[in-house]
Amino acid sequence: MALIELDDVTKDYGSFRAIDGLSLRIGGGITGLLGPNGAGKSTLIKLILGLVRCSSGRGKVLGCDIFTESQRIRARIGYMPEDDCYLHGLSGVESVQMAAQLSRIPATEALRRAHEILDFCGMGQERYRTVETFSTGMRQKLRFAMAIVHDPELLILDEPTSGLDPEEREAMLNRIQVLARRMGRAVIVCTHILPDVQLICDRVVIMAAGRVTLNEDLDVVLRSNDPSVTVDLQDDASSFASALRNAGLRVDVLNERSLRVFGHGDQTLPAVWQAAHQHETAIRRLIPSRTSLEDVFLAAIQDSDRADS
Repeated sequence: MALIELDDVTKDYGSFRAIDGLSLRIGGGITGLLGPNGAGKSTLIKLILGLVRCSSGRGKVLGCDIFTESQRIRARIGYMPEDDCYLHGLSGVESVQMAAQLSRIPATEALRRAHEILDFCGMGQERYRTVETFSTGMRQKLRFAMAIVHDPELLILDEPTSGLDPEEREAMLNRIQVLARRMGRAVIVCTHILPDVQLICDRVVIMAAGRVTLNEDLDVVLRSNDPSVTVDLQDDASSFASALRNAGLRVDVLNERSLRVFGHGDQTLPAVWQAAHQHETAIRRLIPSRTSLEDVFLAAIQDSDRADS
């Protein structure tokens, strides 16, 4: 079921059109929202949250109309902005408690939830420090905790790993996956970090010039147009390549112990294993070909540029 349904949505700021006839369906799981600067991602997020009104079009978020039920939508969404959003003088735990109380959770329960969520986010005694003393990584944890403390159905995370060191980045991605895979929450991750999308996302949406240029499952996006599998061998690749060619397969020898076999895996792999058994050749590794997400992203942007010209 689609959690976000937008049909022919347009948003103008004066003479500038930020969103141009956008139609979009987003369901459960983790969706990566990608696009160059100025693509309209921030405006799209504001439209989903009901912070700005469409100039035209229609849409629903979590079954609620974006024109008439924006408050209900915001109550059911957790939003982690890219920029800092805290009050000076409050401690970390007080900030998260305040976020819970803004969602109409009583103060005592809000404090309990704040500690529970900060434990989940890996924040220890530093939660009692004032937030203006926090490092970049601690502020990222704080914004994440404030976004999820009221147990929302849908999470929108804007650059959640920006500025994090490798260890903290991995921890943040793990937390996002826990919420989606174990807790069943839908997550939209808006980011410029393509490896993050490849690691955790189920689906990818690419925007350019205010329009959606791609909306597809990630595994479909990354399938190679010319599928193949790279075979690393314990023995010489040339003789094994000859055996595969005799079996009717297209093969390129990459080096003395590696070759590429072209074709879909369900068609080529049985022949590869049969040839390995017949020639007593040890296979060390099989690597299916995949298209780079960066290549897909650039192609989607270029297609948009050509459409505009």
